[in-house]
Amino acid sequence: MPSVITVTSDDLALPLEEQVTRVSAALDAHGHIVALAPAEADDPARRRLHTVRSALEADRLAIVPLSLPPLARALLGEQLRQLSGTDLGPGVLAGAARLLSYYLHSGALLGSVAKLDRVPVGVGSHVKSLVPGRHFAVIAHPEPYLGEADAQSVPPGPGYQTQLAVAGKGLDPGWITGPLAAAWHSQHLREVPLPPDSARWWGTAKLVEFTAYIADVGMLYQLVTSVRRDTCTWCGLEVIGDQCLFCATRLAERQTPAKHAADTRGRSVETPRRPQLEPHKR
Repeated sequence: MPSVITVTSDDLALPLEEQVTRVSAALDAHGHIVALAPAEADDPARRRLHTVRSALEADRLAIVPLSLPPLARALLGEQLRQLSGTDLGPGVLAGAARLLSYYLHSGALLGSVAKLDRVPVGVGSHVKSLVPGRHFAVIAHPEPYLGEADAQSVPPGPGYQTQLAVAGKGLDPGWITGPLAAAWHSQHLREVPLPPDSARWWGTAKLVEFTAYIADVGMLYQLVTSVRRDTCTWCGLEVIGDQCLFCATRLAERQTPAKHAADTRGRSVETPRRPQLEPHKR
């Protein structure tokens, strides 16, 4: 059963040697690890994870970069941990991280957007954020949205059944638990701890982060198993998507050769070369 972890800035608090030891033990216990990391290549937590992977020379550690807010990334990790108890293999599970991210609607209630750089912020919104008492509704995924938080102006939400997770401090979450939850037809409200990276990600310590997500593991399983699967030509894992996220082999040339392709019968077949990872991805 593969393990799924969400990489945060807290990982940097551990000495490198200790983190290498922990990851090595997890690989021995679980066989494979799917690590959800920030999308930014220069993010310190992501770079640390690449360093650990390189030190262990571990092809069984898949690093999946995602442009998701911290709460959405944490909930995606939770979904994948649920799916790891099914018959899905590690290659499929790693690919499912990208697939299931499209079904997350994530944003935050902010008291200021002065330092927000995750969605476009106009001059008017910057000026309004200087006025005390202003609250802003921000959606970062799947489509950017920025507006004032009021009952008459609610951003569009998912068109399927979801639960709503709420985490934050310093602001009244009433707009989220009231107008937003009602407009999004949330089946259940769930309070969770605020992820350690949220304040840095949103540019303010006064925020309430929220994410609408699919909680039914059966529905998640159906979404993943409805996607075409292939076998990685290098490591042999069953995967979904156009790339094996463990060994980095691309599967773009997986289609049947065209009818006009040259006849290769009788020719020697070159042994496929293992793909070389970029230095910062090792």
